[in-house]
Amino acid sequence: MTKIIDASLLSKMIISGANNLSNNKELVDALNVFPVPDGDTGTNMSLTFMNAARSVDLENTADASVTAKTVAKATLRGARGNSGVILSQIFRGISKEITSSEINVKTMVAALQSGSDTAYRAVMKPTEGTILTVIRAAAETASRYKGNDIEGLMQAVYKGMNSALAKTQEMLPQLKQAGVVDAGGQGLVFIFEGFLAALSGNEIKLNDSAMMSVSETKSAQSTISTEDIKFAYCTEFIINKYDAKLSADKMRNAIEPKGDCMIVIDEDDIVKVHIHTNHPGFVLEQAVKLGEMVNIKIENMREQHTDILNSGADKQEIKPVNEHKDVAVVAVANGEGLVTTFKELGVTTIIFGGQTMNPSTEDILNAIEEANADTVFILPNNKNIVLAAEQASQISDCKAVVIPSKSIPQGICAMMEFSPDASLEDNTQNMTEAMERVVSGNVTHAVKDTQMDGIEIHEGNIIGVSGGHILSSEEDIFTSTVSLVEQIANEDSEIITLYYGEGETEESAQKIADAIEESFPDADILVANGGQSVYYYIVSVE
Repeated sequence: MTKIIDASLLSKMIISGANNLSNNKELVDALNVFPVPDGDTGTNMSLTFMNAARSVDLENTADASVTAKTVAKATLRGARGNSGVILSQIFRGISKEITSSEINVKTMVAALQSGSDTAYRAVMKPTEGTILTVIRAAAETASRYKGNDIEGLMQAVYKGMNSALAKTQEMLPQLKQAGVVDAGGQGLVFIFEGFLAALSGNEIKLNDSAMMSVSETKSAQSTISTEDIKFAYCTEFIINKYDAKLSADKMRNAIEPKGDCMIVIDEDDIVKVHIHTNHPGFVLEQAVKLGEMVNIKIENMREQHTDILNSGADKQEIKPVNEHKDVAVVAVANGEGLVTTFKELGVTTIIFGGQTMNPSTEDILNAIEEANADTVFILPNNKNIVLAAEQASQISDCKAVVIPSKSIPQGICAMMEFSPDASLEDNTQNMTEAMERVVSGNVTHAVKDTQMDGIEIHEGNIIGVSGGHILSSEEDIFTSTVSLVEQIANEDSEIITLYYGEGETEESAQKIADAIEESFPDADILVANGGQSVYYYIVSVE
């Protein structure tokens, strides 16, 4: 009988839960209802929670509350996709109730309720039949438990979550039609299954295939010389405040003149600090006035850069710092043509990503920092990145505003209304209104047999998608694209743009444009090289 969870056991539970989800992420990905190649719920949740597993320290296990807060911070920054953001909010809520060195049944019951409440509050329009339903079932099951054995509690919770997961198929018609349960809910169940395994002393290990895909690396040859590095020391650390009520403003103001690329994130009882400086000692002296420092890392960037140049190794990316400006824009995109388009429209920093490549909250925070502006607008350009962008904006050190673009065409239209001389309010209004005037569509291939929106779909079909609905399913790209455009455009449409992706040519795109022109002779039909992956064509109708 296990009556309490100490810090050591909690750490093992987190690692076991992360490993179990990672081992099963492809199964979760496969639960995606839409037959398009974007079933990444399992991958996003796994990357998010594996960030938490990396954050726990099995050798420093004196206090469960410290471990819980560390996990909450790690999932917050590592969150990818809507499922990852909701997962981070669940563990943010759980951590709020874990305030002592050990977790007993009473504490766990309160923590699960807090996790559920926090997740529901984080979503503007909560939908039942999703991960939210499953975490709510966990909290409700816990509240009915009468014993004092925490392993017994978690067994009951796990059973209640599985029962709720099975019911998601009845709550959402699209799940029932596809014959699957909710992917996010299944991912959460895998995490709790890992928790239970650790509680019984049988922690789950990473299998070989999962181990190969856990670590993500980004690398590029340096494009600047060692002498161009003005501030030599990349200084990072976390401050555990002496008092949660203390503000980091005084320290922020003191260290700002001593370097660049500064970010100071003040969150409740901790402060995350990053700065490039020639005076790391001064920075540390200011920090110690606020609290105790942990995870201190000071690296000589000139030395690192010299090593890279001497060895020829492509190990790390050192980006030139943008000149400071009043306002900047960060946008998510992939494909050389699309990146060029956004840059020409005035985007300062591009985050490489999109469908199947959702950037994390940390990735977006880093891009905001790189933009180096007092105010930064963020264009997610994908519905599954909006929540991560909003989460990043809330913890950014500067004023960050999300323009909730859910497609590339929406992002491009928003940028056409952006003005660096306009006020924050005017830019926000103009960009938001502009993106709402465009209708977007995508052409890709089906990854499985299914039936949706009254259309019979077979694996390999070329499908046209718009507004969350499949509008065409054909044997070839030409027919499916023309069919899609004919359904999303009308006689009032003025501009129809085809952005062709990898594998398509300007010639093939022009043939489609000519066919569309026959149906819409009064519209301007434009063809542009997007170079994007996943989608043969991205369609914009204005």
